[in-house]
Amino acid sequence: MFTRSNGALRRLQAMLIGLGLLTTIATAAVAHEGHDHGSPPPAAVTTNNPRVTAQSDAYELVGVLRGERLGIFLDRFASNEPVTDARITVTIGGDEEAQAEAAADGTFAVASPKFAGEGPLELIFAVTAPSGDDLLIGTLQLPAKAVATAPTPARGTPLQVLQNTPTVRLGSIEVATPYVIAGVALALGFLLGLVARGRRKLVPVAGLALVVLVVSAAYAFAHEGHDHGAEAAKAALPAGDTPRRLPDGTVFVPKRSQRLLNVRTTLTKPEDAQKAVSLIGRVIADPNRSGLVQSINGGRIIAPEKGLPRIGQAVRKGDVLALVEQAVPQADRTTLSERVGEIEQEIAVAETKLKRVRQLSDRGVAPPSQVTDAETELEGLRRRREIVRQTRIEPEVLLAPVDGTIAAARVVAGQVVASQDVIFQIVDPKGLWVEALVYGEIDPAKVTGASATAVDGTPLKLAFQGFSKALQQQASVVQFAVENPPGNLSVGSPVTVFAQNGASVRDIIMPRDAVVRGANGEAVVWRHTDPERFEARPVRTEPFDATRLVIRAGVAEGERIVVRGSELINQIR
Repeated sequence: MFTRSNGALRRLQAMLIGLGLLTTIATAAVAHEGHDHGSPPPAAVTTNNPRVTAQSDAYELVGVLRGERLGIFLDRFASNEPVTDARITVTIGGDEEAQAEAAADGTFAVASPKFAGEGPLELIFAVTAPSGDDLLIGTLQLPAKAVATAPTPARGTPLQVLQNTPTVRLGSIEVATPYVIAGVALALGFLLGLVARGRRKLVPVAGLALVVLVVSAAYAFAHEGHDHGAEAAKAALPAGDTPRRLPDGTVFVPKRSQRLLNVRTTLTKPEDAQKAVSLIGRVIADPNRSGLVQSINGGRIIAPEKGLPRIGQAVRKGDVLALVEQAVPQADRTTLSERVGEIEQEIAVAETKLKRVRQLSDRGVAPPSQVTDAETELEGLRRRREIVRQTRIEPEVLLAPVDGTIAAARVVAGQVVASQDVIFQIVDPKGLWVEALVYGEIDPAKVTGASATAVDGTPLKLAFQGFSKALQQQASVVQFAVENPPGNLSVGSPVTVFAQNGASVRDIIMPRDAVVRGANGEAVVWRHTDPERFEARPVRTEPFDATRLVIRAGVAEGERIVVRGSELINQIR
């Protein structure tokens, strides 16, 4: 029995010794693994420059403080257009007045020693401008002075951290705190072993106490005097004058960036307009101001003296464009040669007859009328001979049918063309039409107006000309004349036509540039909520004309919506 108790005691002592060693290892590991005993790495934390904002029905003002100098941006409230011809008097703190200096970039600036203070500072801006005078009041929150803090040791290797931990002096010896804790745990293990020799029931209690001691020491050493990243969890503020997208989805755009991006806004209000329907069309030439050049019989192309016309060359009606040498078959050539021979033989007979009649007339035997008849007959035969020769030799002359520009030239010198080939196409660039197909969207007879958009986005103003009574591909053909067509518009270019059918609507009408596509593909507009803040608003739109859209939902009356620069704001991340 005594032997069994001694064996159990030895096993218990060995277990306690192992737990003591484990305490030493766990204390060092838990205290240093994954923890930083120094200060966290300095985050790039930059706060916004102190700002003051004020606005009224006429103006919007933003002041940005840099040092002791306040830069002032003054814009029109409705359009966000910079105001550069104003005079601004600033009352600082209620007792100091200063005249703002105008800069070359359209901004203003004022300096004061009070800007070096702390806390809120009331500012009153008296604006005098040709567009109207106004008084704007705002508060500038001056930052508190920075307080210096004691530096904390930097993080090092586990061995260095262990060497830098607090120590306990035992007589003339300094021992690191983790080693002291481990030694106390080891000694407590031996004492509990001796107690357990006489009282076996205390063994579970001793083991539990030892475990509690190990965990408590490790936890206390790991957390005493350490910060587990509370400051690191704070989001670093980006630079104050950098456009950026905020966590809530809005976009911060400083006033200086707004001017660089040429951002403009408008106050929304409902308008009465006619509903439009979108149609697919293409550009065609005005039939009265265009023409095609073709050969009647075909043949070989011969260049005129000035050469063949080039594409884009302006021509006048009646100008010689090309010559066509007609192709005469061999049989026809033989027939013509025989005919020429016959005519020449008749001419010889007529000349002999004329000579004889003249002699008789000179003698008074024949009347003079016979001489006249013989001369007339001879002249007719000679004319017939020339006609036959020209039929075989003279080329066909191709002339310009109208004034305009060569839009197509499909021949070169020496090329053989047929009678149905189009050799030149002449178009007047100031006379272009648009032809569209209507598949029942609207009644062509009720079209009151129309506009179109070219492939490159160029708007076109159209004038209704008429529609066909015969269907083409189950659609009615509607034609419009382009008023003052741009120089880059070409025949055959596809266009999108917006035809108004007379139905009246009352909604908010916005320029097409105001509506952009969001990240999810939906149509959005950007609302100017604050002087330097913009919010995306999903909207539902319908076509109105080539440059505007009808906002059916998503925008209320009286809101400031970006109408220029919205695509650039939409790209800010």
